[in-house]
Amino acid sequence: MTGILAVNHFLTGEKFDTLHRHLVSTAEKMNIHLVPRTNMELALDSNINADFVLFWDKDINLARRLEKQGLRLFNSADSIEKCDDKARTYIELDGIVPQPQTMIAPKTFFKSDMEMFVDGAIDALGLPIVFKECFGSFGAQVYLCNTKQEIISHIGTTPFILQKFIKESSGRDKRIEIVGGRCVCAVRRKNDNDFRSNVTNGGAMTKCEATLCEIETAIKACDALGLDFGGVDILDNGDVCEVNSNAHIINIMDSSGIDIAPIIFNHITEKIV
Repeated sequence: MTGILAVNHFLTGEKFDTLHRHLVSTAEKMNIHLVPRTNMELALDSNINADFVLFWDKDINLARRLEKQGLRLFNSADSIEKCDDKARTYIELDGIVPQPQTMIAPKTFFKSDMEMFVDGAIDALGLPIVFKECFGSFGAQVYLCNTKQEIISHIGTTPFILQKFIKESSGRDKRIEIVGGRCVCAVRRKNDNDFRSNVTNGGAMTKCEATLCEIETAIKACDALGLDFGGVDILDNGDVCEVNSNAHIINIMDSSGIDIAPIIFNHITEKIV
């Protein structure tokens, strides 16, 4: 079996190289020839052949183009798109799993006066408020705002959402990894110096047990988003904070001892063969 590992041309460094090498070496041990190719390379190639694509990127247009050419993507373009846009994620999961109360900023085509929206959000959600740009990873472009002016200072031309701050889960959550509709790992993330639990921002991971309710919530979230595999971040009150279509599994392996890569390839093999 031959696959393509699609990665981003512009994300470089040891963190990403380690992940890519691990995926390739794991695939090789399972008799899968996995070829790393960047979205730059794939954008310039009109003749792509493989049994599947492990799409470890968020280049949605490329993903859709590959699917239209008949390639099977893990995860699908539609699933990645739903996870990549935090507003879209909230809408897709609304009424399916619990989430923090959220308000989605109205669309604007240039930097605009959002004071009316901010005032309404503060009335509904209270202060402090969590400000999230709709697109971003590793906790970037996510801010805890204590005042109206702080919120306004972060508003540019990028789409954003405002969420109710869940104080009891500040700096803490659980990352639950789902593959093929079942829970394969859970880790507790904790950051004593930041309201964001991300390891990139100084948080730490430890292996933990997820409750049955948390597992059911994570599975429902992945099913609703159409994910073959995903990492679901659940706050201490049971709310889904975010869903990741390609969580950084090396951090999870280092902290839990559980290697998710072969589980993903087993799932791919079952779907392809």
